[in-house]
Amino acid sequence: MVPDTMLSNKGHKMNWKTKGIAAMLLAMGLQGASYAGDSTGQIKAFTGAKIYTISGDVIENGTLLIRGDKIAGVGKTGTIKIPTGAAVMDASGKIIMPGIVDTHSHAGVSGDGNERSSTLNPDKRIMDSLWPADPRFKEALAGGITTGNIMPGSGNVIGGQTLYVKYRGGSVEDMMIKGSIGGMKMANGENPKGRGARGKGHNTRMASAALARQAFLDAQTYGVKKAKAAKDKKPFAINLGHEALLEVLAGKRTIHHHTHRTDDIMTVLRLQREFGFKLVIQHGIGAKDVAKELAAANAWVSHIIVDSPGGKLEAVPASLDTAGVLERAGIKVALHTDDPITESRFLLRQAALAVRAGMSKPGALRALTLSGAEMLGLDGQLGSLEKGKDADFIILDGEPLSVYSHVTQTWIDGKKRFDRSNKSDRLYATGGFRIEARYPTKATNMGEK
Repeated sequence: MVPDTMLSNKGHKMNWKTKGIAAMLLAMGLQGASYAGDSTGQIKAFTGAKIYTISGDVIENGTLLIRGDKIAGVGKTGTIKIPTGAAVMDASGKIIMPGIVDTHSHAGVSGDGNERSSTLNPDKRIMDSLWPADPRFKEALAGGITTGNIMPGSGNVIGGQTLYVKYRGGSVEDMMIKGSIGGMKMANGENPKGRGARGKGHNTRMASAALARQAFLDAQTYGVKKAKAAKDKKPFAINLGHEALLEVLAGKRTIHHHTHRTDDIMTVLRLQREFGFKLVIQHGIGAKDVAKELAAANAWVSHIIVDSPGGKLEAVPASLDTAGVLERAGIKVALHTDDPITESRFLLRQAALAVRAGMSKPGALRALTLSGAEMLGLDGQLGSLEKGKDADFIILDGEPLSVYSHVTQTWIDGKKRFDRSNKSDRLYATGGFRIEARYPTKATNMGEK
């Protein structure tokens, strides 16, 4: 058994150091591109671990082989050929699982996620509000999150375009997942009422539904006129909002719909039947009471576990058993943070609460990983540990859903982005970075005290 916060490295000396102002910025979360990493060109083998592949069986005494930014192999130790010269990491006693996919987060967009000039904002892009150096991304890494759906807020009927990112630092462009265009955020219920157009917005649920319906109808009309203009070879004025909604109607963007109450969920299902868009119910506090209807609509639910009182009246019926009820009804379920509602460090804990209330352990682990990847259309490249997929994984010192376990390392694209044995990184796991002046700021590396 290796120490809880260390992995041994056979034959390769690790000597990464961060000094001076760079170390201070790292501790404070102000250096967007400062995530420590390894060379993507090196072949790495993690041996002796218990591996949760998610898509297949749990592998006791397994080996995960990484080549560059991809998984080159996964299987029982001894069955995976490790090339000569590979860096071999003894992970005996550790757990390896895919990086967590957070299907609903506002990390990086504090105070900049709700456009108040209008309640219909399909043309607005959250990528233009995203701050990559937000310390919450490092908190997320400490909690094992590697991928997120960064969203506008829920203060508008159509909040804007979401962005699918990996928490790898750098610029927004560096974080974006290539080949994905993100989704579209919508909302109903209490949040968007009366909050658009500088407080002069609509006041009822029926108005929210009517505004959404008209927006889609207008986009359809726009599409017909655009096609006719192209056929007639005539100029045509582009409307960015209509263009984005046409992508929704064509199935290129998924609607991520904030909704809580059962009546609001049913309104969303009516809109989905009318316009045929891909749909993920976001939050779904009352979803278990309409599980039959959700299953019939083949709707997916990105659920939030609310484990403390307070908040809004819509969330009063929140129950820890909702995810389990949905799972047993055959509904695809993911779990999310809605960061900052739940800190990204604690998403594993939320999954454990779902299991305590009746969700299966395999279902909860899938809800943290592969189901979320499927909801974002990214399951072909991440969400499970399979040959050819992105090398996004986490290492834990105990079972994933145990309150006594810690994420010790988080890897994205074959690069280590979080190491709990690094004192600077550990601040983000403990919350200490908020009072970082009380802690040493010198960064230490894997294997150093």
